[in-house]
Amino acid sequence: MQTKIKYEFITKMWQHNAPEGWYFVSLPKVISKEIREHLKWQEEGWGRMKAAAKIGVVRWDTAIWFDTKADTYILPIKAEIRKKTNLKVDHNFQMQVWV
Repeated sequence: MQTKIKYEFITKMWQHNAPEGWYFVSLPKVISKEIREHLKWQEEGWGRMKAAAKIGVVRWDTAIWFDTKADTYILPIKAEIRKKTNLKVDHNFQMQVWV
């Protein structure tokens, strides 16, 4: 099993193309830059990289995508995770991501 690097940060959830669009968090640019410089080789198609994420006590396997327009990685937040963690758009929360 490959050792993963843990990143911890404060972020906000946002919605793409509200009201029907997907929900995401953007990783901080400094973290995204570090990931891109050292781990870009792990990216699959469309800048996708396997990851794990944790908000509160809820941890799940997911992926991050590099958004070239925002120059940062974004992570989708599915309805199941939003419900379990009681997340709201534009509210600060702490999360961890392993890549």
